[in-house]
Amino acid sequence: MNAVHNRLCSSPWWARRVKDKLIPWGLQNVELGDDVLEIGPGFGATTRLLAEMPARLTALELEPRYCERLRRELGASVEVVQGDATWLPFADGAFSSVLCFTMLHHIPDRTLQDQVFAQVARVLKPAGTFAGTDSVGTGTLFKLIHIGDTLQPIDPDELPERLRRAGLEPLEVRRVENSFRFRARKPA
Repeated sequence: MNAVHNRLCSSPWWARRVKDKLIPWGLQNVELGDDVLEIGPGFGATTRLLAEMPARLTALELEPRYCERLRRELGASVEVVQGDATWLPFADGAFSSVLCFTMLHHIPDRTLQDQVFAQVARVLKPAGTFAGTDSVGTGTLFKLIHIGDTLQPIDPDELPERLRRAGLEPLEVRRVENSFRFRARKPA
């Protein structure tokens, strides 16, 4: 992420927005189960809130320095794993749910995004849930924040079919303004 994006995602403003809006909206009516994987937590605004929930939480982050920061801040409450979401270093059926918040647009191309969806399907337990949020990438400010960053927005209208091809059953893709939330389930 560029310096502006780093500053925004580590700001108190973003942490409040995540707490008051993003997590409540993104997880509304989602059953997490007992073993949750969060992919792409970045600075950890979402991770800090997920760590307060009763489920066991694992966070997978690509950037080593973000991993170190999360480990320092969260200690033993979260298992932080450095790795790539396109090849999840976990056993088949390891998690009751997989979550990601505002990170899918950072995956550089559709093929790799689809690989993430397939990996999520692999590591989910039968009837497990994949849920999260992202931005549609159409706003001018959003594009400016991503100058010099990877920006490959996902079309929410295409997401159900992409999830289906990955082996997941789409349950909801709901767009509100420039964001969307999604839910899918691994067939039982």
